[in-house]
Amino acid sequence: MRFRPSVVVVAAGRGSRFGATLPDAPAKLAQPFGSSTVLGTTVRSAVQSQLPVVVVTTPALAPLLGTVLAQRDIVVLADDEAAAGMGRSIAAGVAERSGAPGWLVLPGDMPLVQPGTLLAVATALEHHPVAYAQFQGRRGHPVGFSSELYSELVVLQGDEGARRIVARYPAHPVEVADPGVLIDIDTPADLESARAKAASLPAFSA
Repeated sequence: MRFRPSVVVVAAGRGSRFGATLPDAPAKLAQPFGSSTVLGTTVRSAVQSQLPVVVVTTPALAPLLGTVLAQRDIVVLADDEAAAGMGRSIAAGVAERSGAPGWLVLPGDMPLVQPGTLLAVATALEHHPVAYAQFQGRRGHPVGFSSELYSELVVLQGDEGARRIVARYPAHPVEVADPGVLIDIDTPADLESARAKAASLPAFSA
C-alpha cells in the first residue's frame, strides 16, 4: 500500500498487575509466547504487516528485540521516563517517526493482533483522523491517528495514553475478524489464556 503509517509498539510499561501476583517472575513482556516472547510475538506481527515499525521500550527489554527489529527502530526510554506512563511512550514513538503520514498505537502485550488488522486500520486512516480496530462491535487495538494530530500526540503524558484525543475527534471503527484486538495480557491468567488461544491459530501452531 502506498499510504504507510508507522506502527508504534508501546512496550515501556511496568506491568505492575502481572508482577504483583508473581513478584519473582520476569517482566510480562519477556514471558515465553509461541516460539518467542510476548513482546517479540507482538512485534513480529507488526513487522509482517510490512508497515514501518518502531518500538518504545526500556533498557531491560530492548535485548529481546535484537532478532526481530533493527536497532534504529527501537527507542529506549530511561526508567524514569517510562514511569511517566503510556502517554510518554506514545509521544516518544510518534516523535521518532515525525514524518509518517500517521501512526498505529499497539500495546506490546497484545501478541494475538494479526498483521491484516494493522493494515485494515492503516487504510482507514486515509479518510479519518482517528480509527480503531473492533471485534464484534467491541473496541480494541490498534488505534490509529493521522498526521494532523502530531502536535497533540507528541506532548502526551500520563497513564491515560491517547484517550482524550480519541474522545475529541471522530473515531472510525474498523470491524475485523480478529479477536486478538481485545486480548491484552495483564495477569498470569491472561497469559495462559492467550497461549491457549494462540495454540489454535495456524500462525502459531505451524
